Amino acid sequence: MKQKSKQYWRQIRWLLLIIIIIAIWWPATVWIHQRVHNEHQPVKSNMQPVILVPGSSATENRFDTLIDKLNDDGQRHSLLKLVVKTNDAITYKGKIYNNDNQPYIVIAFQDNHDGYDNIKKQANWLSLALDALMKKYHFNHFNAIGHSNGGLIWTYFLENYFDPHHMTIDKLMTIGAPFNLNESSSTKRTPMLQNFIQNNNKLPKNLDVYTIVGAETYNTDGLVPWESAVQARYVFQGKVKHFTEITVTGANAEHSDLPQNTEIVQSIEQNMLIQDDNNNTAHNQEQRIPQKEYDKIIDDKTSSK
Repeated sequence: MKQKSKQYWRQIRWLLLIIIIIAIWWPATVWIHQRVHNEHQPVKSNMQPVILVPGSSATENRFDTLIDKLNDDGQRHSLLKLVVKTNDAITYKGKIYNNDNQPYIVIAFQDNHDGYDNIKKQANWLSLALDALMKKYHFNHFNAIGHSNGGLIWTYFLENYFDPHHMTIDKLMTIGAPFNLNESSSTKRTPMLQNFIQNNNKLPKNLDVYTIVGAETYNTDGLVPWESAVQARYVFQGKVKHFTEITVTGANAEHSDLPQNTEIVQSIEQNMLIQDDNNNTAHNQEQRIPQKEYDKIIDDKTSSK
């Protein structure tokens, strides 16, 4: 009887020891895992530019009208334009104002021709330009806008070049982007669209995506088939934090007019820009750029690799 009692208490002691070990080990494991995860996340920079990429055949001046409208409607932000050459050299035009935490940056390409192969090249050049910008201006946090093929370039970049350990993107807006190229059928997927869908697990999980589709007529914006533009849902939906599809009709819904369409400008203001904090007047006054300073920024031209 005594032997059984000893065995019983010995088993109890072992059980208590195991429980104590688990009680210590489990929280420690969770803490270590969380710490490693946090160390891999970049600390967000104060500067959070809006980076715009134009479509095929468009230059670094493609968004001038859009940015003028945005600056007229709200806080005036500085503008920097980059062109990436075919030899990987980068030219800069404009300047980022010292206290401007949300400047506009346009990245264009010397080789701005159409086609999936060129989109891949342009995504690589976009990656080079972003690396150069982050080193030069000390930011790692941005929002992105792409018009036409610019939306495809951003998508390819996010699936193939984006490094979540070194940069953070909160929001992406594609405007009139032909995710299935010129294909107007909803059942025929181009190799590019197939690749986008196959690789969409690589997209940033905390990304908000806004896809804007133009409809000058029932089935096209005059260049991009409606069915091609809405294929974005198969790329992003369920793979990012939020996916929103917006169809714009009526006046200025033609493909080339979309970036300066009033409804789209309002959508950018509401969804892509940092909203003014009315309770932080001092900060707003510091960040607002006087007209004279803004004119100097636009006139300033620099060039470097």
